[in-house]
Amino acid sequence: MRRAVVALAAAALTAGSLAACGNNNNSSGGTNTQGKKPKIGVILPDSKSSARWETADRKYLQAAFDAAGVDADIQNAQNDKNAFQTIADQMITNGATVLLIVNLDSGTGKAVLDKAKAQGVATIDYDRLTLGGSAQYYVSFDNTKVGQLQGEGLVKCLSAKGAQKPVVAELNGSPTDNNATLFKNGYDSVLKPKYDSGEYVKGPDQSVPEWDNAQAATIFEQMLTQKPDIKGVLAANDGLGNAAVSILKKQKLNGQVPVTGQDATVQGLQNILAGDQCMTVYKAVKKEADAAAELAIALARGEKKTVAGKVTDPTTKQDVPSVLLDPVAITKDNVKDVVTDGYVTAAELCTGEFAAKCAEAGIK
Repeated sequence: MRRAVVALAAAALTAGSLAACGNNNNSSGGTNTQGKKPKIGVILPDSKSSARWETADRKYLQAAFDAAGVDADIQNAQNDKNAFQTIADQMITNGATVLLIVNLDSGTGKAVLDKAKAQGVATIDYDRLTLGGSAQYYVSFDNTKVGQLQGEGLVKCLSAKGAQKPVVAELNGSPTDNNATLFKNGYDSVLKPKYDSGEYVKGPDQSVPEWDNAQAATIFEQMLTQKPDIKGVLAANDGLGNAAVSILKKQKLNGQVPVTGQDATVQGLQNILAGDQCMTVYKAVKKEADAAAELAIALARGEKKTVAGKVTDPTTKQDVPSVLLDPVAITKDNVKDVVTDGYVTAAELCTGEFAAKCAEAGIK
């Protein structure tokens, strides 16, 4: 299952590459076809559910906009739906020609996208599809595949431990996030046949509101009280995974019960190096941000774009032109690939007790 991170991410970007089909030849700093100066508004969702939004997405998007010489306003709604709508209104009022959003939920996202559309502002759903929304484009990863990698990863970890009829708990993402639904579809496609055959036993299965890690710890502690014989945890991202690990540590079960994750956060990778988390899923956020920025910049300049992929909105049944990148499974054997790719640095990862573990994993 080990694959080269850089090669896969690059190949995925090529497969979903953007091809200009308009005849607008505006250069950097020019105006779009409506005569407005190109300006891009970006709304990120929060900084609590995952560190990536501030540590990765913001800096990669800003760097791409700076390199193109295009004005951009990047703000974070900090999980506040009212703030999300207020920020969007301000961006539209201040002349944004493109709005790129990571929705907090589809209802709020749709309201913002519809208002932008009515004002002639181009729109992009970034990372999360807004169900029933009117975004012109969607840029993300193959999120069902993310879930499949998590399910397959947990199966491998359980097999490595020789688990017999293991009880598996599922700690799912926020019920208002369409990505969480896609992740679950992916890992359940792997786990359900094992439940049905009796090879695995389906344990507690619960969603975590707003991806809140503190709630995840409470929920998992209740799961473990209900089913003390849990032998595997399908946690939908590294934050939820760490919440489960923290409870397992209290019971001195960490390292004995495989836990999955997603996002290849420093914390998640450290948990993997420590043996407390069995895998994560790496999504090359720079590739995602660069693809979204390239599309946003073109739209801001009034250029029309075609993209290779599409996703069907399950609410409207309409196809949304999409760029979908390939995720990569990360275990202790290839944690170093995430460092090599530049997503995290050795200095961030290999602190204190993890210095020796990094050395063992070939991370310098």
